[in-house]
Amino acid sequence: MKFHILTLFPEMIEQGLNNSIIKRAAEAGHLTINAVNIRDFTLDKHNKVDDYPYGGGAGMLMQAQPVYDACRSLTEGKEKKPRVIFMTPQGRTFHQEMAKEFAGEEELIFLCGHYEGIDERVLEEIVTDEVSIGDYVLTGGELPAMVMIDTIARLIPGVLNNQDSAEEESFSGNLLEYPQYTRPEVWMDKRVPEVLLSGHHANIAKWRREQSEERTRVKRPDMYEKYLEEKKRK
Repeated sequence: MKFHILTLFPEMIEQGLNNSIIKRAAEAGHLTINAVNIRDFTLDKHNKVDDYPYGGGAGMLMQAQPVYDACRSLTEGKEKKPRVIFMTPQGRTFHQEMAKEFAGEEELIFLCGHYEGIDERVLEEIVTDEVSIGDYVLTGGELPAMVMIDTIARLIPGVLNNQDSAEEESFSGNLLEYPQYTRPEVWMDKRVPEVLLSGHHANIAKWRREQSEERTRVKRPDMYEKYLEEKKRK
């Protein structure tokens, strides 16, 4: 998959995503990260990309032209236009099912705003999806974009060494992940549950499911209700 990020701070994207699993996945050819500097597309000789808002108000707005041209550089001539995701607190709240949906795409473009926002006209022209990672305001869209890319990338085949990890993690099937343990067997007088040492795979699977259900019921009753509803439909 190709991830394109339209940003005023490409170095922030490159530094943030050039690590760990994402870096290894890129080196293996499972995905590419392309940070596009919106300033490269301004017509202003001083590389200015913002101006005062019509009607007054605090702060500055990113202008339509450089944002549009930056996006067009990625979509021009393509039969299938990539989805353009605008990171905004006004968008739908990002969740795991949405990540699975986006993971089915061949390319995604993330638009990261700054200052007081972006000229509405270019948003109407190019944006296909408005997405938020929570009900709070950040200084720009780069961090939300990186959060989404990290989540989506984990669902791409080959990115994780063990693909079962992506299927068993929290939020899969509306359940939180079960507790996990590693060596030593006893730490600060706390023992690893005996069932995990038994080697009985069916019992281990049953214990893990029970733990996931109980953990979800206690910590995320909203998710647990969805889980019960889904269970009834099956």
